[in-house]
Amino acid sequence: MLINSTEYISIVESIKREITDAQYRAAVHVNADMLLLYHEIGCIINEHKSWGNKFIDNLAADIRIAFPESKGYSVRNLKYMAKFAAAYPDREFVQTVSAQIPWSHNIAILEKVKDPEQRIWYIQKTAENGWSHNVLVHQIESGLYQRQVLVDKVSNFERRLPSPQSELAVQTMKDPYVFDFIPFREDMVERDIEQALVRDVTNLLLELGTGFAFLGNQYHLNVGGDDFYIDLLFYNLNLRCYVVIELKTGDFKPEYAGQLNFYLSAVDGILKKEQDNPSIGLLLCKSKNNLVAEYSLKDISKPIGVSEYKITSSLPDDLEKQLPSIEDIQKRIK
Repeated sequence: MLINSTEYISIVESIKREITDAQYRAAVHVNADMLLLYHEIGCIINEHKSWGNKFIDNLAADIRIAFPESKGYSVRNLKYMAKFAAAYPDREFVQTVSAQIPWSHNIAILEKVKDPEQRIWYIQKTAENGWSHNVLVHQIESGLYQRQVLVDKVSNFERRLPSPQSELAVQTMKDPYVFDFIPFREDMVERDIEQALVRDVTNLLLELGTGFAFLGNQYHLNVGGDDFYIDLLFYNLNLRCYVVIELKTGDFKPEYAGQLNFYLSAVDGILKKEQDNPSIGLLLCKSKNNLVAEYSLKDISKPIGVSEYKITSSLPDDLEKQLPSIEDIQKRIK
């Protein structure tokens, strides 16, 4: 009788959470100890760098002899330790900031990000979102920091949303959004892009950011007997609100903001519950004039952001010239 009770189930869930939290704390503690060890070794190597590369070669060999079952002390990794110690001379920083993420993630950030402020940002975002090594590398290579922090975002969130939802909504936005997982065709229309995004919804959610739950595409709303269809509808668990996304293959036009404003009113009237925050709209266009977009949103009553999107990351001219064209590939296949 007790086992089936609600109280017992609650106790089990509570204990499971305690165990999970303890396992996480233990893993973080072990990781912090290892990073501090690597940092100390790196400091010693840097103190004797005048001895040349042979010093690291001999050191790796002697450590391998002394600790044959220990991994992580290769010549390459010892050089990373030296670089790690040189980049972060403050031991307390290593213990409190770098230790939030694994060694391989730290090295990826160290190798691919030169600016100290950006490094800290990527460390914190990795810890917050639990990114795998591959996801972290993708985020860095797609310029997430530049698209989410440095960019001058166009929205009326600060005027139309209460704090702190407005700040969080602005932080969530990117410009541009990079949908480089979509196979590109010159003649693509909105529906083609939308369907491609839905087919690879995992990558779409990764690009949108933390907390997005996909509810549907061409989401049907009936307003006063008339049918309307939202391109993409999400719910954001962090913002606690519905997020309506409209896709446009051309330049931003002021009338798009009016259409999205209507959709948000409908979602708030039909779907939004009392505990939900005001719904947010995101208008994604191939290109936009920032001033035109800002004027268009100035007197719009609903919170809307306007961003560009890219389907493929542009290649450098010299690399693009070296690659065969689609026509060349087709000729060779034939």
